[in-house]
Amino acid sequence: MNNVIHNQVVQLEIVPVAGRIGAEVRGIDLSEDLFPAVIQSIQEALLKYKVLFFRDQHQLDDEGQERFAKLLGELYAHPTVPVKDGTQAVLELDSAHGGRANAWHTDVTFVEAYPKASILRSVVIPPAGGDTVWANTAAAYEDLSPELKELSGSLRAIHSNAFDYAASAQQEAAREQTQRKNNAFVSTVYQTEHPVVRVHPETGERHLLLGQFVRRISGLRTADSDRIIDILQEHVTRLENTVRWRWAVGDVVVWDNRATQHYAINDYGDEHRVVRRVTIAGDIPIGIDGRRSITLQPKKEQAD
Repeated sequence: MNNVIHNQVVQLEIVPVAGRIGAEVRGIDLSEDLFPAVIQSIQEALLKYKVLFFRDQHQLDDEGQERFAKLLGELYAHPTVPVKDGTQAVLELDSAHGGRANAWHTDVTFVEAYPKASILRSVVIPPAGGDTVWANTAAAYEDLSPELKELSGSLRAIHSNAFDYAASAQQEAAREQTQRKNNAFVSTVYQTEHPVVRVHPETGERHLLLGQFVRRISGLRTADSDRIIDILQEHVTRLENTVRWRWAVGDVVVWDNRATQHYAINDYGDEHRVVRRVTIAGDIPIGIDGRRSITLQPKKEQAD
């Protein structure tokens, strides 16, 4: 059943897209001045559905995307990749310049207080392919057996941006362009230890905190760590926990980065794809045991 919210001259219609995650929001122009009650409704829907889809937002430009993002929180610029010229926090992902993140991940988990939300706007979309899939990490945790819940809740994992990005990108862009992007991405190496199960600061839900930037489980041998990560990650990406979005130019998607992973499907060959992302500042994760995430690298005195 559709949820319809009336606020003065605005009617906001929220239509679920998949069973466990995702809803399309209709009847709104994100480039306009939005009533506080509408923003509150969007925030509430985001906590419930994890991912919100807005179609036909053609009026929205870079400035408007940042303005809308500020209504949801404080802008967060990527710590290593330069933002688009003339913007505060817009990160352009252009397939012609290595912008293909075809791996399951939660944005920027290699830092301590990674973004709480991301806002992605489509600019150039291939005629076929280039979809994005999101996964509900709370549903994944709930699907675990009691034994796996107990185990995962006791674990902590090291996340880092220092990995061989080029190995997976060699076929996606010219080698020189890819190397420039990689050099920027690891210009500062970050390592952060997060709980494997994060308690959501607003809903209280428990989420598996994994994805592409996980290097290993703290205190375990590499082989054991890899097996456990694989088992838990497979629960995250089960089809029952996912929603897939076929992009059109002008679409905007907002997701709770604390509650999801996502994957941009690289199935469009030499076709061009450009999307622009703005992220919202988040807080430091807390595990079931009450322990917070900690920065391992760079050291605090080096970072200051």
